[in-house]
Amino acid sequence: MPHPKKKTSKAAKNQRRSHHALKPISLIKCKKCGKSIKPHTVCDGCGFYKGKEYIDMTKKLPKKERIKVKKAKEKEEKKDLKKTNKETSKLNKKEIKTDRKEGAKNVTRGDK
Repeated sequence: MPHPKKKTSKAAKNQRRSHHALKPISLIKCKKCGKSIKPHTVCDGCGFYKGKEYIDMTKKLPKKERIKVKKAKEKEEKKDLKKTNKETSKLNKKEIKTDRKEGAKNVTRGDK
């Protein structure tokens, strides 16, 4: 077997090994559940990434709990629909009122 011709000094050995240190993993908090996760990955706790659900975590739950979660989601969706419907109806009413005011001003009579 080959042997080194000269002894490697402590400084040379340590300089060579300076890049062998482990770096800490950077973690962020999930926006949905607050659990610490790696960046650019789907959360293990809730299955969300950038506001979209990629993993259905209810499949891992027992059947009774799965049904409860589905009902809760449906209630939230209904509430959201009601809110959006109210907002759109308010906007439509405001547009109609402004159209009426503008229409009265822009009326022309006869040929000019």
